[in-house]
Amino acid sequence: MSMSNSSPVLDAVDEPIGEGGPQHSFFERLYTGTGGFQIVGRRRLYYLIAAVLVAIAALSIGVKGFTLGIDFAGGTRIQVPASGQMTTTQVSDVYNKALGHSPVTVQKVGSGSAASFEVRSDTLTIAQQDTVQGALFDAFHPKDSTGAESRNAISIAEISETWGGEITRKALIALVVFVLLTMVYIAIRFERDMSFAAIASLLFNLVVTAGIYSIVGFEVTPAAVIGLLTILGYVLYDNVVVFDKVEENTRGVLHLTRRTYGEQANLAANQTLMRSINTTIIGILPIIGMLVIAVWLLGVGTLKDLALVQLVGMIVGAYSSIFFAVPLLVSIKERFGPVAAHTKKVLAKRSNAATARVREAAAERAGAISTPVRSRDTDSGAPRPGARPSGKRHKRRH
Repeated sequence: MSMSNSSPVLDAVDEPIGEGGPQHSFFERLYTGTGGFQIVGRRRLYYLIAAVLVAIAALSIGVKGFTLGIDFAGGTRIQVPASGQMTTTQVSDVYNKALGHSPVTVQKVGSGSAASFEVRSDTLTIAQQDTVQGALFDAFHPKDSTGAESRNAISIAEISETWGGEITRKALIALVVFVLLTMVYIAIRFERDMSFAAIASLLFNLVVTAGIYSIVGFEVTPAAVIGLLTILGYVLYDNVVVFDKVEENTRGVLHLTRRTYGEQANLAANQTLMRSINTTIIGILPIIGMLVIAVWLLGVGTLKDLALVQLVGMIVGAYSSIFFAVPLLVSIKERFGPVAAHTKKVLAKRSNAATARVREAAAERAGAISTPVRSRDTDSGAPRPGARPSGKRHKRRH
């Protein structure tokens, strides 16, 4: 039996917060982590958000796909030293006029004297390579390291599809091994249900990050794959920290009847929420610096791929570890087993107690209405409640 979404909000001392209780501000509840946010109690909302994100990501991956880098798809890479007022549009036009079709991508990398334009295209024959090399030289007259104009300053490298396929296979093997080791570690460190929730959180992070990569259209390079594996490690670390707090809060909860497993897990999520926010902010600051300095100022394209996947992955990972992994763990626990029976017992006890209070209050109100009001003429001589002594004594009449 799953816990209802309308369960009462409980504070850190296991008592319901009534209307007359202290009202804490949003930031105070966030800082103190006293359980003021219903993360588990509103799990359906967070499941819906996760489902929408996964659906958008899957739709983009299925329809648009990925822009595979030359290291994965294979092809020809042409490097042209920058000179004068060269632009990516000019380089693309020269390539198009020489071969009759546009290149796959043209981007500027590096800055200053080390700046160059990198052209990626489908695999070119030797004759096509010679033609485009000559056209680029005639258009821009690039100089070699000695400062002399030379065709050899334009470097051409061919990447085979076989090598790209081998890189893809190794990346998938690394991902599968990482996931399996994660399941084994969490199952040993914590328990089976936490392992399932952690793997679901990792897969959610993987799909959403890949989907955003597909939507943006950045090239999938080995740097992006390395960044993705790094992000999965960060998500695992965050899950371990949160689950450790959940385990601490729920230890012995089945022997008590004041709070359910879900409420204790919700308190743990609140207590680690501020920490996850701080960790994420501190983690993404150098990544933003990498995007600004390395990409926009220095023009290092490979760092752009690494920075984007890390930026998206850390933000999505912070969300999944708190708002997805913890509610999913509670949902698994409350499906069957001792936690489900304990939750049912606690909620039934609260329902009975609430019913008894309602009946008692109704009885008190009924008693107050039916009690006759005694007049002073029919008073038996007993002092009324709250009356002050008059100092006079009534003479007894015989």
